[in-house]
Amino acid sequence: MTFFDRLFRSARSAPPGDALYRAIVAEARTPDWYLAGAVPDTVDGRFDAVALGLALVLLRLEREGEGQRQFSADLTERFIADMDGSLRELGIGDPTVGKQVGKMVSALGGRLGAYRDALAGGEALEIALARNLYRGAQVDPAAVDWAGRRVRALAARIDAVPLDALVGGRL
Repeated sequence: MTFFDRLFRSARSAPPGDALYRAIVAEARTPDWYLAGAVPDTVDGRFDAVALGLALVLLRLEREGEGQRQFSADLTERFIADMDGSLRELGIGDPTVGKQVGKMVSALGGRLGAYRDALAGGEALEIALARNLYRGAQVDPAAVDWAGRRVRALAARIDAVPLDALVGGRL
Protein backbone atom coordinates (compact mmCIF):
# COMPACT_ATOMS: atom_id res chain seq x y z
CA MET A 1 0.00 0.00 0.00
CA THR A 2 1.41 3.37 -0.99
CA PHE A 3 1.53 6.47 1.15
CA PHE A 4 -1.36 7.99 -0.78
CA ASP A 5 -3.44 4.82 -0.44
CA ARG A 6 -3.03 4.97 3.33
CA LEU A 7 -3.66 8.70 3.42
CA PHE A 8 -6.88 8.60 1.42
CA ARG A 9 -8.38 5.26 2.38
CA SER A 10 -11.69 5.35 4.12
CA ALA A 11 -11.62 5.83 7.85
CA ARG A 12 -14.19 3.03 7.93
CA SER A 13 -11.95 0.41 6.34
CA ALA A 14 -11.34 -2.43 8.76
CA PRO A 15 -7.83 -3.29 9.89
CA PRO A 16 -6.35 -6.56 8.60
CA GLY A 17 -7.71 -9.53 10.49
CA ASP A 18 -10.77 -7.65 11.75
CA ALA A 19 -13.40 -9.98 10.26
CA LEU A 20 -11.69 -13.08 11.59
CA TYR A 21 -11.11 -11.51 14.99
CA ARG A 22 -14.79 -10.56 15.22
CA ALA A 23 -15.70 -14.19 14.41
CA ILE A 24 -13.36 -15.41 17.17
CA VAL A 25 -14.96 -13.03 19.67
CA ALA A 26 -18.45 -14.09 18.56
CA GLU A 27 -17.51 -17.73 19.21
CA ALA A 28 -16.10 -16.80 22.62
CA ARG A 29 -19.36 -15.03 23.48
CA THR A 30 -21.47 -18.09 22.73
CA PRO A 31 -23.49 -18.73 25.92
CA ASP A 32 -22.67 -22.47 25.88
CA TRP A 33 -19.10 -21.70 26.96
CA TYR A 34 -20.43 -20.11 30.13
CA LEU A 35 -23.36 -22.45 30.74
CA ALA A 36 -22.36 -25.99 29.70
CA GLY A 37 -18.64 -25.22 29.82
CA ALA A 38 -18.73 -23.37 33.15
CA VAL A 39 -16.27 -20.72 31.96
CA PRO A 40 -16.56 -17.91 34.51
CA ASP A 41 -18.64 -15.05 33.11
CA THR A 42 -16.08 -12.52 34.26
CA VAL A 43 -13.58 -10.26 32.55
CA ASP A 44 -10.92 -12.94 33.04
CA GLY A 45 -13.20 -15.73 31.83
CA ARG A 46 -14.15 -13.80 28.71
CA PHE A 47 -10.47 -13.05 28.05
CA ASP A 48 -9.66 -16.75 28.40
CA ALA A 49 -12.42 -17.72 25.96
CA VAL A 50 -11.19 -15.20 23.37
CA ALA A 51 -7.56 -16.27 23.90
CA LEU A 52 -8.56 -19.91 23.38
CA GLY A 53 -10.29 -19.19 20.07
CA LEU A 54 -7.47 -16.94 18.91
CA ALA A 55 -4.90 -19.57 19.83
CA LEU A 56 -6.73 -22.21 17.76
CA VAL A 57 -6.80 -19.89 14.74
CA LEU A 58 -3.15 -18.90 15.15
CA LEU A 59 -2.19 -22.57 15.33
CA ARG A 60 -4.01 -23.18 12.04
CA LEU A 61 -2.25 -20.22 10.44
CA GLU A 62 1.08 -21.46 11.81
CA ARG A 63 0.57 -24.79 10.04
CA GLU A 64 -0.04 -22.88 6.79
CA GLY A 65 3.58 -21.73 6.86
CA GLU A 66 5.49 -18.53 6.28
CA GLY A 67 2.90 -17.12 3.90
CA GLN A 68 0.56 -16.48 6.83
CA ARG A 69 3.09 -14.90 9.19
CA GLN A 70 2.01 -11.32 8.42
CA PHE A 71 -1.68 -12.15 8.71
CA SER A 72 -1.02 -13.84 12.07
CA ALA A 73 0.78 -10.69 13.21
CA ASP A 74 -2.13 -8.54 11.98
CA LEU A 75 -4.61 -10.74 13.83
CA THR A 76 -2.53 -10.53 17.00
CA GLU A 77 -2.37 -6.74 16.62
CA ARG A 78 -6.17 -6.71 16.38
CA PHE A 79 -6.30 -8.68 19.65
CA ILE A 80 -3.89 -6.22 21.29
CA ALA A 81 -5.96 -3.24 20.15
CA ASP A 82 -9.12 -4.87 21.51
CA MET A 83 -7.50 -5.66 24.86
CA ASP A 84 -6.13 -2.13 25.10
CA GLY A 85 -9.55 -0.64 24.40
CA SER A 86 -11.28 -3.02 26.80
CA LEU A 87 -8.91 -2.14 29.63
CA ARG A 88 -9.45 1.55 29.03
CA GLU A 89 -13.22 1.03 29.09
CA LEU A 90 -12.80 -0.67 32.46
CA GLY A 91 -11.09 2.47 33.73
CA ILE A 92 -7.52 1.19 33.75
CA GLY A 93 -5.25 4.22 33.44
CA ASP A 94 -2.57 4.93 30.86
CA PRO A 95 0.41 4.09 33.10
CA THR A 96 -0.69 0.49 33.57
CA VAL A 97 -2.51 -0.36 30.31
CA GLY A 98 0.71 -1.25 28.51
CA LYS A 99 1.84 -3.57 31.31
CA GLN A 100 -1.56 -5.26 31.45
CA VAL A 101 -1.68 -5.74 27.68
CA GLY A 102 1.85 -7.15 27.82
CA LYS A 103 0.69 -9.69 30.39
CA MET A 104 -2.26 -10.60 28.17
CA VAL A 105 -0.03 -11.13 25.15
CA SER A 106 2.30 -13.25 27.29
CA ALA A 107 -0.71 -15.27 28.47
CA LEU A 108 -1.75 -15.78 24.84
CA GLY A 109 1.74 -17.06 24.07
CA GLY A 110 1.54 -19.53 26.93
CA ARG A 111 -1.83 -20.74 25.76
CA LEU A 112 -0.53 -21.20 22.23
CA GLY A 113 2.15 -23.54 23.54
CA ALA A 114 -0.20 -25.40 25.85
CA TYR A 115 -2.92 -25.91 23.25
CA ARG A 116 -0.39 -26.78 20.51
CA ASP A 117 1.02 -29.50 22.75
CA ALA A 118 -2.38 -30.72 23.96
CA LEU A 119 -3.94 -30.92 20.49
CA ALA A 120 -0.88 -32.78 19.20
CA GLY A 121 -1.43 -35.38 21.92
CA GLY A 122 1.37 -34.27 24.22
CA GLU A 123 -0.72 -33.26 27.21
CA ALA A 124 -4.33 -34.04 27.88
CA LEU A 125 -6.38 -31.14 26.57
CA GLU A 126 -8.48 -31.15 29.72
CA ILE A 127 -5.34 -30.49 31.82
CA ALA A 128 -4.43 -27.52 29.61
CA LEU A 129 -8.00 -26.23 29.86
CA ALA A 130 -8.05 -26.61 33.64
CA ARG A 131 -4.88 -24.55 33.88
CA ASN A 132 -5.72 -21.90 31.27
CA LEU A 133 -9.46 -21.65 30.71
CA TYR A 134 -10.39 -22.26 34.34
CA ARG A 135 -7.15 -20.95 35.90
CA GLY A 136 -6.92 -23.91 38.23
CA ALA A 137 -10.34 -23.39 39.84
CA GLN A 138 -12.37 -26.45 40.80
CA VAL A 139 -14.84 -27.05 37.98
CA ASP A 140 -17.40 -29.78 37.48
CA PRO A 141 -15.64 -32.51 35.46
CA ALA A 142 -18.65 -32.66 33.11
CA ALA A 143 -18.05 -29.00 32.20
CA VAL A 144 -14.36 -29.64 31.55
CA ASP A 145 -15.26 -32.65 29.40
CA TRP A 146 -17.77 -30.51 27.49
CA ALA A 147 -15.12 -27.83 26.94
CA GLY A 148 -12.62 -30.43 25.73
CA ARG A 149 -15.10 -31.78 23.19
CA ARG A 150 -16.02 -28.24 22.09
CA VAL A 151 -12.35 -27.26 21.65
CA ARG A 152 -11.60 -30.37 19.61
CA ALA A 153 -14.66 -29.75 17.42
CA LEU A 154 -13.79 -26.07 17.02
CA ALA A 155 -10.18 -26.90 16.12
CA ALA A 156 -11.38 -29.45 13.54
CA ARG A 157 -13.82 -26.90 12.12
CA ILE A 158 -11.10 -24.24 11.89
CA ASP A 159 -8.78 -26.73 10.19
CA ALA A 160 -11.47 -27.70 7.66
CA VAL A 161 -12.31 -24.15 6.56
CA PRO A 162 -10.51 -23.15 3.35
CA LEU A 163 -7.79 -20.62 4.15
CA ASP A 164 -9.33 -17.77 2.14
CA ALA A 165 -12.67 -18.27 3.93
CA LEU A 166 -10.92 -18.37 7.32
CA VAL A 167 -9.01 -15.18 6.60
CA GLY A 168 -12.32 -13.66 5.51
CA GLY A 169 -13.80 -14.36 8.91
CA ARG A 170 -15.49 -17.74 8.60
CA LEU A 171 -14.93 -20.20 11.43
